[in-house]
Amino acid sequence: MKLRLLPACLALLLAAPALQAADPLAAGKAAFQRCANCHQVGPGARSNFGPQLNGILGRRAGSAPDFDYSPALRKAGFVWNDKNLAAFLRDPDAVVPGNKMRFWGLRSERQIAELLAYLRAHPAPPAGAR
Repeated sequence: MKLRLLPACLALLLAAPALQAADPLAAGKAAFQRCANCHQVGPGARSNFGPQLNGILGRRAGSAPDFDYSPALRKAGFVWNDKNLAAFLRDPDAVVPGNKMRFWGLRSERQIAELLAYLRAHPAPPAGAR
C-alpha cells in the first residue's frame, strides 16, 4: 500500500518548483522569511534591528531616516536598483565593505529574483502617509 503513495509524493515534490514559479510574489514572500528576523515590509513597517525595506528600490543606500546605518553604508553613494541589490544579496561585504549586516548571502538566482519581485511590490508610502 505504501508503494502506491510513492508516485503521488514524488509528483508533488517535483511540482513544487513549478508551483513557486507560478506565483513569484508568494515565493518572494517565502524567501523574505530569511530577512524578516531583521527587516520589515508592508503597511506599518518600521526599522528595528535592520532598516524597513518599503521602497528600497530607488532609495539611496543608507538613507532610511529611522535607522542608524554603518558609516560604510551611509557613504556608499549609490541608489538601490535590481542589479546592485541582487549583488548585495549575494555578498553584502563585497558590495559595501564594512557594512554591519550579518548575512552570508543568497546563492540561488531564482530566489534573488523572487525576493526582488516581492520587495518591488512594497513601494515607499506616499510622503506624509507615515
